[in-house]
Amino acid sequence: QQITPDFIVDTHDDGTVSFTLNHGEVPELRVSQSFVDSLKEYQQNRDHMSRQSKEALLYIKKKVDAAQGFIEALKARRHTLTITMRAIIQLQHQFFVDGDEASLRPMILKDVAEKTGLDLSTVSRVSNSKYAQTRWGTFPLRHSFGNGYVTQSGEELSTRQIKAVLRDIVDAEDKSRPLSDDD
Repeated sequence: QQITPDFIVDTHDDGTVSFTLNHGEVPELRVSQSFVDSLKEYQQNRDHMSRQSKEALLYIKKKVDAAQGFIEALKARRHTLTITMRAIIQLQHQFFVDGDEASLRPMILKDVAEKTGLDLSTVSRVSNSKYAQTRWGTFPLRHSFGNGYVTQSGEELSTRQIKAVLRDIVDAEDKSRPLSDDD
């Protein structure tokens, strides 16, 4: 199954990270000017129109209003996606710079919701169903989220960092005499 990313993330040599929404094959949507002109004509000449013409133009008005509502909903969706992705990149900047999973900091949905001002359920919907293409691969946004632990010294570590350290230790151990769990 092929995944089409919703975001294209670009990491620049100077360490800045930018992104674009992937609109795919969707053209720029707008209401036909001929419909808008017809509505203006109706507004100016409605007293001199036949009943049938008025009904036709009211039908057009209903459809134009529905189309404009749809276009506004798409703009709101794009805005929500944009501010969510911007917050994720700000919170996980180092991961987008180096692509190292160990760079992922502890982050929960609430962190993004607080940064964006969006409802927690909105952030959840966005992060559970969208993908970002980076120079290191295509990842679900939920990949950016993870729990963490605070060490005795007060340093916050993500579970991915801990797993990476454990993996390095296991890979480096003498396979004929593996370390004990305590070691």
